[in-house]
Amino acid sequence: MSARILVVDDQPANVRMLEAKLQAEYFDVCTAFDGPSALTVATTEQPDLILLDVMMPGMDGYETCRRLKAESRTRHIPVVMVTALDQREDRISGLEAGADDFLTKPVDDVTLFARVRSLLRLKAVLDELRYRDQGGALAGIVSDPAELDSGKAEAVIITPDPKAGKRYAAAMPEGVGGRVVSDPVAAIDAVGERCDIALIDLSHANFDGLRVCARIRSMPKTRQLPLIAIINSDDVASAVRALDLGVNDVLHRPVDVQELAARLRTQLRRARYADKLRNRLDESLEMAVTDPLTGLHNRRFLSARLNHAVESANAGGAPVSVMIADIDHFKRVNDTLGHEAGDTVLKVFAERLGSDLRALDQAARYGGEEFVVMMPGAGLAEAQIAAERLRRVIGETPFQVEGIGEVPVTVSVGLAQLHAGESVESLLRRADAALYEAKTEGRNRVQAAASAAA
Repeated sequence: MSARILVVDDQPANVRMLEAKLQAEYFDVCTAFDGPSALTVATTEQPDLILLDVMMPGMDGYETCRRLKAESRTRHIPVVMVTALDQREDRISGLEAGADDFLTKPVDDVTLFARVRSLLRLKAVLDELRYRDQGGALAGIVSDPAELDSGKAEAVIITPDPKAGKRYAAAMPEGVGGRVVSDPVAAIDAVGERCDIALIDLSHANFDGLRVCARIRSMPKTRQLPLIAIINSDDVASAVRALDLGVNDVLHRPVDVQELAARLRTQLRRARYADKLRNRLDESLEMAVTDPLTGLHNRRFLSARLNHAVESANAGGAPVSVMIADIDHFKRVNDTLGHEAGDTVLKVFAERLGSDLRALDQAARYGGEEFVVMMPGAGLAEAQIAAERLRRVIGETPFQVEGIGEVPVTVSVGLAQLHAGESVESLLRRADAALYEAKTEGRNRVQAAASAAA
């Protein structure tokens, strides 16, 4: 995996050493020698990851990290603090400043690159979500980082040692509840239920925690679940293997409860950021296929579904029919009662249309006062029954419009069933011709197309 990495250290020798190691692994490297320069380079170069020294004159690494995470243009960039400081207070300070990881010199190269690759994989996922967000996330989706720390969360602690599990549960940060699970099979079930983060103990020889990690990562429901592995301090192989399997963070024994809480908060913050992006993407996709006034699907959505249904029917699948419904004299409603009343009529019409359809049917506002319903599996006779039912549902009960009262509304409907080998365009054209005939014959009626167009 190639990426651009920013190395920040006030000692040129340290910078050159890390630069050489990273370039040997085919990473692109940019450098900075103090905090202010790091902020400038990170903003302009937009690296994929930052390796940041703590002990620098003037603006130290902690303050640099805080400023990186406070700025919307650099907040999404993972920061790994690499320093000779090895006290627990230093690690906790780094994590609380917003660092994604904290490594103590001398750093084993295998461990360093395993962590780098792990963070780059996570960033690649977030970058894809940010890109699809079409600008919202790129401009800084979270105006206040503190909002990512709010809300309750549930952690599942997977360990064969009940005493250690209770100790870890007691160390959960405020707002995070902890459940201890000792059986690997039960653990898989637990994370698939109510779970926001999992803590997995890999420090016991008779407990195959790595297999549990792999299983969690293989299931669609838990593929994005944040995982923190607990390992023995000298077990480099397990740490590297866990990171390669998709574990988000590694914590060494003996576990410091404050460091555990800090790392949990970091992972939850990142997960909430990703969830926020996914929710925005879901909302954007929903808006792209939904008519904002009526809440029905729009023309784009129905066209895609109709193309698929026609292809299936032409390949020997179930029949498909379409219904084009047009509100009679709708222009008169707008001209005499106003556009607000017209909007109300469209919304009520959509509600009645949606409530009168089968679960299989797909309804869409096709434009103006025209609605199209795709009816998979329905022949012309079944479609005609449904259309007559809709005509009665619309016409028998006047629409209630606030400030005006009852407004009588009727609908004309054109129907067509797909003929063998027929295209979507031809099917819609025949249904539209049938609708035109219903209009010319006096409106408030259903007309079925007789045959395919030549």
